[in-house]
Amino acid sequence: METQQSKAIKEDSNTKEEAPVDAELAKAIMARCFHPSLFGPEAWEGYVFSGIEIRIKESTDLYGAVLWPSATVLCHFLETNRDKHNLMDQNVIELGAGTGLVSVVSSLLGAKVTSTDLPDVLGNLKYNVMRNTKDRCKYIPLVTELIWGPEVEQRFPRATHCFDYILAADVVYAHPYLEELMDTFDHLCQENTQILWAMRFRLDRENSFVDRFRQRFHVEELYDLPSLRIKLYRAWRKDERAKDQREAAAC
Repeated sequence: METQQSKAIKEDSNTKEEAPVDAELAKAIMARCFHPSLFGPEAWEGYVFSGIEIRIKESTDLYGAVLWPSATVLCHFLETNRDKHNLMDQNVIELGAGTGLVSVVSSLLGAKVTSTDLPDVLGNLKYNVMRNTKDRCKYIPLVTELIWGPEVEQRFPRATHCFDYILAADVVYAHPYLEELMDTFDHLCQENTQILWAMRFRLDRENSFVDRFRQRFHVEELYDLPSLRIKLYRAWRKDERAKDQREAAAC
């Protein structure tokens, strides 16, 4: 029978084994970013994905127009795991796209991308997505506004909008719309939809969101990066709605 002391020793050993992996992966992810050698009239940050230089313009006066590390983590995963998650010709929607890096990389990987966010960040989002995908992608990405909650049913009816992937990076933080976000995930995620969601942990409120998220979805942890305080999840439906959809399709 395993004692508390042996459990503690085992947990400490696992932590020590995971630390180099975390550090190595975090280093590889952050190496994707570079800064301009000369500063011009427009401030931007550079990223390299799919062998292509991507320039992202930020807007420091808007919270949603700043690029957070979770987006880089998700992009790194998408590019390095194409054997299991090949986005070529897949219908993809990004929630809270912010500066657009995840939408850009998904487009470069061959996806049909719908990039969404609130109206006040849409201008900067569209600028970044279009400047970095023009003449580079198989499909022209769509940039459109989306307010989480009831509006999603009108903007994206299930009968006509079926997404293979829902992508999200750093959409959970101290904002008052967590229930609306949960409902948006729930509406958009159909039987064959996969959610890839990168999250930076800051507050206990975020932990409680993950707990409630697990009640509606099967959840698999893909990355755990303590040095960045970021986890990456894959999720898919677990409730009866998927069964109802299959039965309706068979009729």
